[in-house]
Amino acid sequence: MIKVATYNIHKGLSLFNQRLVVHDVREALQALAPDLIFLQEVQGAHSQRGQRFATWPSSPQHEFLAGDFHTAYGLNARYKLGHHGNALLSRFPIVRWHNHDLTLHRFEQRGVLHCELAVPGWQQPLHALCVHLNLRAMDRRKQVKMLIERVLNDVPEDAPLVLAGDFNDWRGEATMQFARELGLIEAFNTLHGASAKSFPVQLPILSLDRVYLRGFSVQVANVLGGMPWSRLSDHAPLYAVLHRNEGLA
Repeated sequence: MIKVATYNIHKGLSLFNQRLVVHDVREALQALAPDLIFLQEVQGAHSQRGQRFATWPSSPQHEFLAGDFHTAYGLNARYKLGHHGNALLSRFPIVRWHNHDLTLHRFEQRGVLHCELAVPGWQQPLHALCVHLNLRAMDRRKQVKMLIERVLNDVPEDAPLVLAGDFNDWRGEATMQFARELGLIEAFNTLHGASAKSFPVQLPILSLDRVYLRGFSVQVANVLGGMPWSRLSDHAPLYAVLHRNEGLA
């Protein structure tokens, strides 16, 4: 059994950037106690927010949030004051990782962080891919094709795979394409017959965040609403419990 969460943390700031909430995010994630946490919009560095917020962490947010977890950070967007990107927090050792650029134009700098994890007792590594895609549908279609090509090139067909993050795909176009070309299922569609509504957190109406997988069955798939999540990011996190399919190790 593997417990998975995916969460766009909005750079550790509340809606409209009014409050620093990264300490509350860390506490909430620790209480949730997943095995893998796929994070988007993680602030790797910012030269001015440490002056604005007295409790701004001295370490990059992925390290601050990690605690006892193994962690990897994929820098996607670099600007004058700092940078942000995707991160993976893992209870399992990260044996190798690489950040792949999915940027199509300078206004939205995106990427997919690909990590290989050593799960005790498994003969193959678990491939965990954390992604954040563009807002425009035309861009997303190109990025989905780039993602598919990356998985076909870098992940063995029989390897366990979790692809999670903020897909900005409220139309659900990616789900059928991933199923057809990669054999992926989506956790919430599989269990509930529809994608999770995760945005905006106060009144979720859009399905932006997803958990795709291969080599697993889905036991639990929940959108985490209410307190404390409703006071943290503009997205609600997703939580899923996965079981490795029999016969795979």
